[in-house]
Amino acid sequence: MTALPVAKPEDVGLSAVALDRLSAALKDRVAAGHVPGAVALVARHGKIAYHEAFGAIAPGGAPMTTDAIFRIYSMTKPIVSVAVMMLWEEGRLLLSDPIAKYIPAFATTQVGIDKAPVARAITVQDLLRHTSGLTYEFRGNSPVHKAYIEARVARLKQTNADHVATLTALPLLHQPGTHWEYSRSTDVLGRLVEVVSGQSLGAFLSQRILNPLGMTDTAFSVPENHHARVAEPFAKDPEGGTDVALLDVKRTALFESGGGGLVGTSMDYARFCAMLANNGRLGDVRLLGRKTIELMTSDHLGNIPSNPDLLPPGHGFGLGFAVRTSAGMAPFPGTVGNYYWSGAAGTSFWVDPAERLYAVLMIQAPVQREHYRLLFRDLVYAAVTD
Repeated sequence: MTALPVAKPEDVGLSAVALDRLSAALKDRVAAGHVPGAVALVARHGKIAYHEAFGAIAPGGAPMTTDAIFRIYSMTKPIVSVAVMMLWEEGRLLLSDPIAKYIPAFATTQVGIDKAPVARAITVQDLLRHTSGLTYEFRGNSPVHKAYIEARVARLKQTNADHVATLTALPLLHQPGTHWEYSRSTDVLGRLVEVVSGQSLGAFLSQRILNPLGMTDTAFSVPENHHARVAEPFAKDPEGGTDVALLDVKRTALFESGGGGLVGTSMDYARFCAMLANNGRLGDVRLLGRKTIELMTSDHLGNIPSNPDLLPPGHGFGLGFAVRTSAGMAPFPGTVGNYYWSGAAGTSFWVDPAERLYAVLMIQAPVQREHYRLLFRDLVYAAVTD
């Protein structure tokens, strides 16, 4: 495994003084008792220019280290989306294929509690761009959301096959292709990978993506000899006293959630970002072709309506990533064409092809995640000098 190259900030067009301000902001938040700790990484022109750890790995615990293991939740989605596109590049599926071709129970899916027929089938593309009509149970209070809760779609004692069987028996929230609705679509894609490849999702990811890229700590659970490296949140969020309960990743996972089950380190995810930023290749390992990366990181929504709380103004969605479509509009900096996603516990990343920059923030503070996503984005872009 080849290590990612490193550089001084000034050698890659970043200000060390500005990055010190990022460090100071994170140190202040730790000192004020808002978060136990964090790890931040910034790379430009293919070289890591900043990789720092702050605070403690767990409340009252040992100091945070840059190799700490975090629950990355929905940052699992881009990895599983890459897995699907690898199968697509092998000609084993088409983006226009109805998902019922691989999971036949989707052929009888209906829309809404009134059980209206679907106007057209859910496609693989719909699942990748979250226009399938599926939803997340925590995204609303409609009868469909309540049906998800009653069906216990989020239970951990299930396989991917069990999970999809539950989803196919539930109504869709929208007609396929008509709304962007953040959803369990990527969990369905995880099952699609299993059906097409004949492997478990975890086995496919390990063999085809994680091991080749050197993402040695990324998996659906953490082995016992690495339990001390697992970053933990405060039991109660200090901002409002909300109870915080995250996945128990120290036990072997039965449900290998393609939408949110992986753990990993900042350097592991940096290796994934480096592959994306280099058009599908890291060192001698090529996972995807350049045109495939272009397709994945283009807007696939057009005029399809979306949810502004998750897709800010000036953004669309590609095949696994949010994509910036306007230089302005959003209340944070960026470049047209940059793409990103984040995790429910506070982790986030983005890749900016035009600036040849990528960045990863690892933190376990679910109630405060929006604040840190914006703070990190603002202060990293403030460090770009040329």
